[in-house]
Amino acid sequence: MTDHQHRFDHVEDYLHHRSPYLMVDRILSITDNTLVAEKRVTGDEFFFAGHFPGAPIVPGAMMQEMTTQSAGILIAAEYNPMATFNTHDPHANEFALGVLVKVKQARYRGFARPGDQLTIEVKLVERTGEVFEFIGKVLSTDKTISKNRFQLTNLASTALRG
Repeated sequence: MTDHQHRFDHVEDYLHHRSPYLMVDRILSITDNTLVAEKRVTGDEFFFAGHFPGAPIVPGAMMQEMTTQSAGILIAAEYNPMATFNTHDPHANEFALGVLVKVKQARYRGFARPGDQLTIEVKLVERTGEVFEFIGKVLSTDKTISKNRFQLTNLASTALRG
């Protein structure tokens, strides 16, 4: 962590996502309204088996998920409404943090392929109660390959269980 000192050092300390659906490898920096993270595309990701065989590219939905998970880390780090946060048992937490509720805009300007080192940047632009609006982008070799605007919310964990 370069900007704030946090209790946790690893992505898994903030998110309940796990492999094969964890789309963020490393947190580079966190402030109260920004987060920068990285993802190395290995080519072993589950979605490559069917997403353009012979010409593997990261699906746009997975780039959206990279920004969504990064924003979720920021919410868990800076806007967690719980006094204690159990990273091992999601059922122990009163809230599910950073649940995607709206994608307002998404634009794709390039491709991510196996071997690429991606940088994910998210910025919190508005908060209304437990709804957080973010602008995100994914960069490959300093070129922006996707930009989006989306909303996440904190909601009762029981809502996820049905």
